[in-house]
Amino acid sequence: MTAQPSEETQTHTRVLKCALEVEDCRAYWSLPLDAAPKDATKAFEEYWFGARSLARVRVLLTNMRARFDTYPAALKVLRRWVDMAPDERRIICHWHMQLADPLYRRFTGTYLAERRDEGRAEVTRDLVVGWVAAQGQGRWTSATRLQFASKLLSSAFAAGIVTANRDPRPLTAPRTSNAALGYLVYLLRETTFEGTLLSNPYMRSVGLDGGFLEERLRGLPALSFKRQGDLVDFGWRHHNLEGWADGRWPAQDGHGGAR
Repeated sequence: MTAQPSEETQTHTRVLKCALEVEDCRAYWSLPLDAAPKDATKAFEEYWFGARSLARVRVLLTNMRARFDTYPAALKVLRRWVDMAPDERRIICHWHMQLADPLYRRFTGTYLAERRDEGRAEVTRDLVVGWVAAQGQGRWTSATRLQFASKLLSSAFAAGIVTANRDPRPLTAPRTSNAALGYLVYLLRETTFEGTLLSNPYMRSVGLDGGFLEERLRGLPALSFKRQGDLVDFGWRHHNLEGWADGRWPAQDGHGGAR
């Protein structure tokens, strides 16, 4: 039996070389299933990421595999999602980066979310450098902490969570469509992660929590969500994430084309 995918739990430094990279993510998941590059040389020679150096292609492939190949059902669904809106693309790239990077997950799903919810709806690079230092517990030099802060902020800016790239940087909860939320709920349903479907850093990072989240869940076509006191029933209308995709695109094959 195939093991259930899991969020990454070991802190790493990949963000220092690869931030959110929305268009590169899109290029990666748009590849036909049988054409995905097996090595960086093939990806470089066939311009999967445009006119990038071989060294840069290697970095991109390492990160794309961690963000998407780890969740094979999700990658299949993303290949089918040819009508994805730009706002949906940004937020889905953000969620997959959260899955693959625990530091980015804590930064956006806890630190920035708490500041926003407590009415301190802005952040500065110096504040983030201090936050990074606390996460590193003395492991990182001042130069590395500054690099981390810059990459975390640029990724959050690309996701639409931070709305400016100069201090002070306002925070917001980006728009999340029903389609994007439905994707996340079904993805988390088949992923091992810390938290619950009603309380987790993925939803908190985009302002979905508490009663507001429950209201949004009640409006999802893919669920019949109900709550009575402490009893919660998601009323799943599809067996899994791929079933959710079949419900959205019943006339499409696995590559986004007509059957």
